[in-house]
Amino acid sequence: MTTTEIYSVERGLFSAIVSSNRQIGGRFYKLKLEFSGSGAKAFSKFKPGQFAQLDLSTTALPEPSSIPEDLADASKRQILLRRPFSFTDVTMQKDKTIAELLYRVVGPATLRMTTLAAGDLLSVIGPLGNGFWIPKGKKTALLVTGGTGSPPVQYLAKILAAEHPNIEVLVFAGAKTQKELPFESILDQISQQLGFSVPEFAKFGVKSQLATDDGTAGYPGLVTDCVAQWLDKHNPARESTIIYGCGPEAMLARLTEIARDKNIDCQISMERMMACGFGVCQSCTVECKVDDSNETIYKLCCEDGPVFDSKEVVF
Repeated sequence: MTTTEIYSVERGLFSAIVSSNRQIGGRFYKLKLEFSGSGAKAFSKFKPGQFAQLDLSTTALPEPSSIPEDLADASKRQILLRRPFSFTDVTMQKDKTIAELLYRVVGPATLRMTTLAAGDLLSVIGPLGNGFWIPKGKKTALLVTGGTGSPPVQYLAKILAAEHPNIEVLVFAGAKTQKELPFESILDQISQQLGFSVPEFAKFGVKSQLATDDGTAGYPGLVTDCVAQWLDKHNPARESTIIYGCGPEAMLARLTEIARDKNIDCQISMERMMACGFGVCQSCTVECKVDDSNETIYKLCCEDGPVFDSKEVVF
């Protein structure tokens, strides 16, 4: 049995060509991958919130002078496991599928990613996991992202704007400080007053609000407090409102509380260390509630998630 035969027809092991890799600020980069053939067909069906596993084991390190001091020791570690990434965008161009991902340099694998250049080949497994879904009858969608949790939220904003024009979409994007917001820029003051703060969302006609813990951009405080304040002020109909979240677990736990208190549907994208990405290693467990019971069970983030209904996750 070949490696590709392990997977169902929806996912597989494919080669992708790097079409671009650029720094957008600080330690944030955007990488574009091009799939052709069966890979293009598979990733053309990629849903917001799904992910792919990248093999970075043979990717070179940057020059020693380009390695941040805090990563000097970690950079020497071998990369044995694939790394999971969600996509900020997926587009089809004739017989090609172009997937864009956002990454932040935080360790030896992402440090090596900075050396990828146009024409390089990457081994990619995907599409993996279950993404966000859009229930019927929704009229308001609040998309909440914290830190580097923005990729699936960016893609979800695009899908909602293009395929569900009757749903009002508002994005809340948070970080510790303005420098840690994972966006290429922030729009001018007039645009912000109109509700368009982030170009990545404004290009789809989607309004966005910023929040920073230190108050250097947008709402001064936690992004979840900004969401709660908006809900208190606007009081949208609970049955036609939904919250989508991706970010640090503390943020997702607070979003879950807000959604429960307001009796609003909420979907959250969980993060775990995923060694394989397709349920074999059993290393990415998420404790979940059992309906009509005090018992809990463990589901796999890679196979059952990474997107879960917030009502079922135990924090």
